[in-house]
Amino acid sequence: MNKFISLLPLALALAACGSNDAPAPTANVPVHAPELDQPAQPTPPQSAQESAAAKLDRALAGDWRSESNKARDPYRHPKETLEFFGVKPSDTLIEITPGAGWYTEVLAPFLKDSGHFIAAAAADASSDYAKSSNEAYRALLQKDEAAFGKVAFVEFDPKAPVLGAADSADTVLTFRNVHNWAMGGNAPAMFKAFFAVLKPGGTLGVVDHRAAAGAAFDKVKDSGYLPQDYVIKLATDAGFKLEAQSEINANPADTKDHAKGVWTLPPTYALGDEDHAKYQAIGESDRMTLKFVKPGADGIFKTKD
Repeated sequence: MNKFISLLPLALALAACGSNDAPAPTANVPVHAPELDQPAQPTPPQSAQESAAAKLDRALAGDWRSESNKARDPYRHPKETLEFFGVKPSDTLIEITPGAGWYTEVLAPFLKDSGHFIAAAAADASSDYAKSSNEAYRALLQKDEAAFGKVAFVEFDPKAPVLGAADSADTVLTFRNVHNWAMGGNAPAMFKAFFAVLKPGGTLGVVDHRAAAGAAFDKVKDSGYLPQDYVIKLATDAGFKLEAQSEINANPADTKDHAKGVWTLPPTYALGDEDHAKYQAIGESDRMTLKFVKPGADGIFKTKD
């Protein structure tokens, strides 16, 4: 008994020393697992512009594009050019005279899911060249239906072109075609057709070979080069407003005085092996890149959303 009494103070002292320690968990107290590390800032959603840029990158990288076409990207600057024109994946877009489909291979996949891509070319009946060119283009579309989606093909009379219902397109683009219309005498009619088919606020994008500053149209029209002021006047006479111009497709190395005109340079090499290395070093032609906008129905200058 005395032994038990003598040990009691020691037990009480030990209990008192442990009273500052955290209580042991009991069945009534939940035990939480350690939280996982979270990113300091969550990744923000892509903006519409970022999403469009990523979609354009995928179109440019597509395996439906030939290596020879991809090799021309440094000369034609497709991404920068289309972004300058403000092309969006939801646009109703008409490409005028798409030729062998170089830009179609980019535009059709870009617009496939949420936009509408339309190709417009001179009718088969207008010339043997138009017929053979259109047949090759239709074959291209059929070959890559999975990549291109549903592409509408519009044929027009070059002398009296109609490209679709009035005020129906967001964007009209034409690449290296104005010089052909200028030589054929139907350039004014084409620009009027562009104006008619575009919605108020719609965009017309033009890329073409640029003549030397001060060159007269009559002196250079058969060379494939055009004075930039001449092209601007074609558009403004049709009712457009010049919104912007870019040097994206400029080439200062192009002297524009070649024996076979612009066709002396790549990719045509009209002189064959003659001075081939020289023209290869120059590269493709110096080109103007012009963005026009159709004013609103009230005549007020507007841009599309």
